[in-house]
Amino acid sequence: MHAPHAAPDAHTHHRHSAAHATRHALWAALLLTGAFAAIEAVAGFLAGSLALISDAGHMVTDSASFVVALIAASVASRPPSRRASYGYARAEVLAAFVNALAMLALVVWIAVEAVHRLLDPVPVAGPTVMVVAAVGLGVNLVVAWMLSHGASGINARGALLHVVGDLMGSVAALVAGAVIYRTGWMPIDPILSLVVALLILRSTLALLKESTGVLLEGVPRHVSYEAVGRALAGIPGVTSVHDLHVWQMNAERVALSAHLMLTDGSDWPRVLASAQRMLAHDFGIDHVTLQPAWPVPPPSGRVIPVAPAAGTAGDRSPPANAP
Repeated sequence: MHAPHAAPDAHTHHRHSAAHATRHALWAALLLTGAFAAIEAVAGFLAGSLALISDAGHMVTDSASFVVALIAASVASRPPSRRASYGYARAEVLAAFVNALAMLALVVWIAVEAVHRLLDPVPVAGPTVMVVAAVGLGVNLVVAWMLSHGASGINARGALLHVVGDLMGSVAALVAGAVIYRTGWMPIDPILSLVVALLILRSTLALLKESTGVLLEGVPRHVSYEAVGRALAGIPGVTSVHDLHVWQMNAERVALSAHLMLTDGSDWPRVLASAQRMLAHDFGIDHVTLQPAWPVPPPSGRVIPVAPAAGTAGDRSPPANAP
């Protein structure tokens, strides 16, 4: 039996409002980053700065991540259907997974290019790098603020991860330009690019782990499987719990199913209500399917035992002698 959902209209209105705000923030971020990525890429090639080129690469992947996020948000807003009874909310999780893979590819490219430039230094125009990086830093700060205040969900977090990585890239490019302008030390450009790549890698792996866990229907990190089982078994009238499953329907919603063994079938309405309240209050699980079972006493009256008939497999008499 499924647990009832409290105040569905309020929850639906809240989800629609959050989805609208997320789409608005993603569109604004896409326009800003897409326009500046082209400017920064040209400036990076002209100045010979890997820090600027890698930052422009970040912004290109940012723009791509926003497109993926917008498509996923549109798909996720579709209602459940006969072919997708849970709806399409996992489309946003899939988008976050794709964005994390794209960031991993970018980190690898930056690392390889940085090592190449350390072995074979390339002249960098410090002043040009500083000016472009300063403008890029401002753009990234605006975009990061919009996403952190106007968007929500794992899909938006995946897009925000791109922007944070890009923001760090702008800082690295700005510092590299200043050092080159003052000292002429060229290795600072690829060194800072490597530092930024390592910082991005940690957040990227965290997002990849989280999105993979949802796609594989793993137990949410904030829910203890053992604690849920003990809590269900501790409800008065429940003797045991088996076939317990806890998984994420999407990044925010958790589902549960289990079989409960009862001492008496007449306790089921009370046990069900107690389980629903406890799971929603203590674990935040509101999509619950519980199947009860209890011992069934034998019917009253005479019980006739069944024994094998003579001459069957149980008959071991010797064969008759031949005349």
